[in-house]
Amino acid sequence: MIEEPGRVVAVEEGAVWVQTLRKSTCSSCSANAGCGQGLLDKLAISSQRGNVRALTDLQLAVGDDVVIGVREELLLGSAVQVYLLPLLALLGGGWVAQSLGLSEPLSILLGLSALLAAGLLVRWRSLCVADDPHMQPVVVRALLLGSASFSTP
Repeated sequence: MIEEPGRVVAVEEGAVWVQTLRKSTCSSCSANAGCGQGLLDKLAISSQRGNVRALTDLQLAVGDDVVIGVREELLLGSAVQVYLLPLLALLGGGWVAQSLGLSEPLSILLGLSALLAAGLLVRWRSLCVADDPHMQPVVVRALLLGSASFSTP
């Protein structure tokens, strides 16, 4: 399970909203000095925060420090769905158009149409599984007072 510390910012029935600190691995990369992403990371606001809804059966209150988790296979499957499927659709649409002997502008148009269709399919799939509890982050544990590694500015 992939875990991330955070702080509870809202409480719902059976779930909490957790504020996490978005981290970048750019500081540990050896190409950090010459990388555009590393430069953008330095220019961006240093405390980028995101809110995540996590399921829980614990009695938590606003301000509690917690650790949320997502199953590895869920993260990997979602990454394949969001990144690889549209890319394959784009390339496949262009390849089909070329194999049918269509002109280059039509090949580009068919590839972009396939990309759009794959994007819509990914969006539809995400809406279908949005309420599935097996696809949601969960609160793994609450952190004890004083042992929290999550700091606020």
